[in-house]
Amino acid sequence: MPDFIDVPALPLAARADGHVTGWRGNDAVTDVQFTRETAGWRELLSQRPGARFALYLQDTISFAAALFGAWQAGKTIYLPSDTLAETCKALALEVDGFIGEFDAALQPLQPSSAPAVADKAGTPQPLDGDAPALVVYTSGSTGTAQAIPKKLSQLSTEVATLEVLFGAQAGAADIVSTVSHQHIYGLLFKVLWPLAAGRAIHARSAFFPEDLAAIAPQRPWLLLSSPAHLKRLPDSPVRLDVSRLQAIFSSGGPLLPDVAAATQQRLGHRPIEIYGSSETGGIAWRQPQELAGTARDDSWRPMPRVEVRLNSEHDCLEVRSPHLPDDHWLRMADRVEFTSEQNPAQGFYLRGRADRIVKLEEKRISLDQIERLLLASPLTAEVRVLVHQELPSSSSSSSRRERIAAFVVPTDAGRTVLEQQGKLALNTQLRAVLADAIESVALPRLWRYLDALPANTQGKTTVAALTALLEQTPAKAAATVSTNRPRWPEQTVLQRDDRSVVLQLHVPPDLLYFEGHFPEAPILPGVVQVDWALALGRQYFDLPAHFRALQALKFQRVVTPGATLTLELENDTQKNLLAFRLHSAGGQHASGRILFGEAT
Repeated sequence: MPDFIDVPALPLAARADGHVTGWRGNDAVTDVQFTRETAGWRELLSQRPGARFALYLQDTISFAAALFGAWQAGKTIYLPSDTLAETCKALALEVDGFIGEFDAALQPLQPSSAPAVADKAGTPQPLDGDAPALVVYTSGSTGTAQAIPKKLSQLSTEVATLEVLFGAQAGAADIVSTVSHQHIYGLLFKVLWPLAAGRAIHARSAFFPEDLAAIAPQRPWLLLSSPAHLKRLPDSPVRLDVSRLQAIFSSGGPLLPDVAAATQQRLGHRPIEIYGSSETGGIAWRQPQELAGTARDDSWRPMPRVEVRLNSEHDCLEVRSPHLPDDHWLRMADRVEFTSEQNPAQGFYLRGRADRIVKLEEKRISLDQIERLLLASPLTAEVRVLVHQELPSSSSSSSRRERIAAFVVPTDAGRTVLEQQGKLALNTQLRAVLADAIESVALPRLWRYLDALPANTQGKTTVAALTALLEQTPAKAAATVSTNRPRWPEQTVLQRDDRSVVLQLHVPPDLLYFEGHFPEAPILPGVVQVDWALALGRQYFDLPAHFRALQALKFQRVVTPGATLTLELENDTQKNLLAFRLHSAGGQHASGRILFGEAT
């Protein structure tokens, strides 16, 4: 592999030509092959004008080769989390070119464009640690995503830190991931750290539990994941061989205790959690253990060479580390409590975000407090609240009214109230939980009940995704019969990127397809479920015209009138297939793969 970063604390091991850099399924990619691919990108980009290029490739090995080749060619890489139209529109104002899976109108460079080079012809040149290597973006979980530049020296110190902390535990394990490399956590843990240390990476990310089961190697391996992905695994019927799993990492937000416990029970390891941000890089880590009784140590331990202190004026954490662009203290928006005021290096507890104090009608309101109170109710499993600026109600009004909106994933008890008594009854019960502790102006006026909070490829719930749930109108039936009975579910987008979409579907009680199937206990026909998956897949992806076959089709639970479902769709353009999974709070209902192409 190219010696792409000078990391004195982490010398690169000598590697034979047959050393495995990574895996595409069962096919090994050797060091020679990877070096040759990297050199091809260097040659191609060296001939291209401009210094700034946006990069998006879902295959992690192809991505890594393009990234290192671009750095060898002296280019700065911009790393978007998706290639949606609005993202590309903003990128076009910042970059000189595009690499990878962008719209053809942007004329992106493709792996097939890179010239072939002879073995051993790709000898890399030393790189300047001060070179502007990368621009990453914040997740958007607390507002609009912001661009963050990174030097090569910052990335090299992160790699060295991870090896010092976790290198012995990682050993020679393969790296398997449910998260994308298109953001800082995935980039560091799935690309830079393993390749610098000589660990094999897997080209494909595991979006569904079925994918993870297929990728898990018959060799020692590490799992990189996030709270959004880990909480799905215990409920999945998929059997996963974890006999060779050595450790699990999670980042993107604190892992709820019950999710951590369920993960340990299902996968045999308690996740190692990483705390950091796009701006700061890694700050701290923890692996909470249950103490005597019901106690649990939730404190975070600073990473090596990372200094932390309390900004007493704002009650917030301040950080200084080699992962930052300079040696200044950076104030975070996270409120903390140190385990020892005399020795902050011993650790700290996170106590919510200071930027979640808002003003409504001159009243200071803590969004974190509202969430804590709602989470204390046996009716709620997960909660997010935000201040929503509603659009003017008429053309004559230009003001935007601010109201608190609550997004709730109910527990089984909460869902029972919702199904038997209705939304108004559940609203009333949850507002009663807040009434004695929250001023009336801060009580949520907008409520959305979901099977799962929307999450992006980083496993984070963004403000934009939550706002979309408030502002979009559920899709109405596309076709009706003379009785005007609906034939389609109401749908809400929970998550979307180029490769996948997660939808919440509400099945109308008077759906046409319940008629006659069966009169005394109506259920949704399986053929309708497959038809919905295909139709919605065509709505969100550019699928091939010809249907060829169904694979691995399973129906596990019936769907009844009025059900609320989650439909996960994944478009695999290389294999010409659409994978779908239909599930709800009650478990998995159906899954399968739809194949496209001419019949053979």
